[in-house]
Amino acid sequence: MASVSASHLEAASTLAVVVSSNEPLLFLTDDLRVIVVSASFCRTFQIDPATVSGKLLSEIGAGEWDMPKLNSLLQATAAGSAQIEAYEIDLKRAGQKIRQLVVNARVLEDGDPDRTRLLVAVADVTDARADARQKDDLIRDKAILMQEVQHRVANSLQIIASVLMQSARRVQSEEARGHLHDAHNRVMSIAAVQRHLAKSGVENVSLQTYFTQLSDSLGASMISDKDRLSIVVSVDDSVVKSDISISLGLIVTELVINALKHAFPQERSGKISVDYRSHGQEWTLSVRDDGVGMGDSAAKAGLGTGIVEALARNLQSDISVTDANPGTLVSVTHLADVIDNVPAAA
Repeated sequence: MASVSASHLEAASTLAVVVSSNEPLLFLTDDLRVIVVSASFCRTFQIDPATVSGKLLSEIGAGEWDMPKLNSLLQATAAGSAQIEAYEIDLKRAGQKIRQLVVNARVLEDGDPDRTRLLVAVADVTDARADARQKDDLIRDKAILMQEVQHRVANSLQIIASVLMQSARRVQSEEARGHLHDAHNRVMSIAAVQRHLAKSGVENVSLQTYFTQLSDSLGASMISDKDRLSIVVSVDDSVVKSDISISLGLIVTELVINALKHAFPQERSGKISVDYRSHGQEWTLSVRDDGVGMGDSAAKAGLGTGIVEALARNLQSDISVTDANPGTLVSVTHLADVIDNVPAAA
């Protein structure tokens, strides 16, 4: 048990509470002389209880508690001109590792205005701080690894796209060439998704920037005459989770590719508009062209791969295809009564 002051001026109940506390506690006079310390304090900081009572705080142990700044703050607290709450200090002892401590102090009122007593609580947070640093390091390493993976995936996709394009140049069948071109365009679009996610991180994605970059990539790979065809993006300030942004980006990719393939035959000029609006939990993504329009068979062929339908189902949204007069409007809409997996604006 820690040493207890014999002074009859101290309330026995106060001394008993301090001594028996499971927390490291110091009971001090206003000049920072030790009245009593808890047994937990002596165990935690390896101090002989018999050497503590009556000494100044700066004298206990091997002098490691002689910290001028801490002593000044404690004296100011005793005088009522300061307050110590969660004050962090480093305890340095010869031959031992530095320990990180958190100190809290308050004045105890015992009804005697001529004397001041301080109750000081000391918590050793060395292990907790080390765990927190390790966790931060793991999170940082994971983020760096994820970015590296994103870069590598994007580079691999570009290599695959290059191989597909080379294959398309060699084949004789127009049908096979068309399929290879379609595969090339989709791979390039997915590569654009990966590049954007690598730049923006893995948490939240701004759809305005994302759709703009995605549309630029689609235009660069599929539009040979920029004066004849263009892709225009109009998006509000919505921010969504990265996994949701991937689904939305793939929907945009499929709808834009479909419009470029079917809406502008025979070198027809025109424009494709990509629009996204959200309000609370509700949102609408639309892709519109001012081309020749889609009949039922064309619309079915454009969405025939099932990619858009599958992605829309995953986002719990509905698809509509309407005559834009001229052209075609495809809308993917999510209503507020469905709340799961919703790409709401941040």
